[in-house]
Amino acid sequence: MSKILKRVSAILLSMAMVSSIFVGCNSNSSSSTSSSEVSGEKTKLTLWHIQTGKAIDIIHDSAERFMEENPQYEVEIVDMTNDSYKQKLSLAMSSNQTPDVYVQWGGANLATYVSAGQCADITEFMEKDNYKDQFIDAGIQQCTYNGRIYAVPVENVSVAGFFYNKEVFEKYGLEEPKTISDLEIICEKLKSEGIAPFALANSTKWTGSMYFMYLATRYGGLTPFEDAVSGSGSFENEAFEYAGNKIQEWVNSGYFNEGFNGMDDDSGQARQLLYKGEAAMDLMGSWFSGTVIGENPDFIDKLGFFPFPELESSTADQKLCIGTIGDNLYSISESCKDKEGAFKLIQSLLDDKALKEREDYGKIIPLKSFEAKDELTQKILDTVNEATGVQLWYDQSLPAEVAEIHKSTSQEIFGLTITPEEANKELQNAMDSYRNSNNK
Repeated sequence: MSKILKRVSAILLSMAMVSSIFVGCNSNSSSSTSSSEVSGEKTKLTLWHIQTGKAIDIIHDSAERFMEENPQYEVEIVDMTNDSYKQKLSLAMSSNQTPDVYVQWGGANLATYVSAGQCADITEFMEKDNYKDQFIDAGIQQCTYNGRIYAVPVENVSVAGFFYNKEVFEKYGLEEPKTISDLEIICEKLKSEGIAPFALANSTKWTGSMYFMYLATRYGGLTPFEDAVSGSGSFENEAFEYAGNKIQEWVNSGYFNEGFNGMDDDSGQARQLLYKGEAAMDLMGSWFSGTVIGENPDFIDKLGFFPFPELESSTADQKLCIGTIGDNLYSISESCKDKEGAFKLIQSLLDDKALKEREDYGKIIPLKSFEAKDELTQKILDTVNEATGVQLWYDQSLPAEVAEIHKSTSQEIFGLTITPEEANKELQNAMDSYRNSNNK
């Protein structure tokens, strides 16, 4: 077993109940097959994903069409939840039970999976018939490591920005802000009218992390984070200090709804505030529009979008955005016995019917041929097209244990229980510990 793979295993085996969770995911998984016994004449392919709602049906239906057209295959689809997915996948890898097809997000995780021999090089498949040229270039870049392609950008262009209640903005004569100063003026007006400027449900931590990431990126661009991860810099950097200080300034100013650190985003607690007009804005990934379509379709016409405003005093590139181009990225296990078949299965997720269904569900498909059919989607797409670069979500870029420290310290910053300096020092210590343990 490689040193990296041993590291993955050691981390996960220290987590309580992980092994029982993994057993449960096998016993409770939903499958597109009619029988648990595989015919000796068929090749079985397993696919793990973390989509929700209508997107689950899209994946299962695609697999059904794939099997109808390719009867020599039997496909098992395993539906999983986002919060525990990475741990389950890493445990599967350390147990030599990696699914044939699985999702990941690039960054540090892709590098780890490749180095551990758990991710197949699919460059040959992607270059055949110029298939990779159909995708947005930034999406292919996120699937690439050391010049080779290891994933297909399938699900969605996911970038973070502010979704807002247009009726609230219209009622109080507010316009989409261009700068952070403009945004703060809007927040003061909304607060004076008894409306929470920002809807936030931060018990899951990653929601608040979006504010931290954007503020740090607006202050210093991509370099501070890249340097902190590579070791040429540190998280004890003025960009991260600015982000933490600005968040605490906004918390103290009353810009967030009450009780935000104890509220759950998955159950829609923040969205409900937006729907009711009790809050005006929600900083969220662009999957938000699809969630609204599935959850409260009557509200979609009231939903507006604007990119995270610019920081006037900064010399950093203000056209950068936070997110992923092709969330989720679908990879093939190195241990898969039929990689070509697995690749065809991934392609079925982007067949004509699946593309139409994804578009109807509010997805922004990471293909160059994609065209927005409504104003909201076009504004999100404009943000992507105008972006000069993309900062991958910190919790996907960082090693798993360091990512958890980032999310926890970010939540503590919002809770005013830790200073930005203390948070950054704790995050840097976690990064140093991870780096030292992997250099042994």
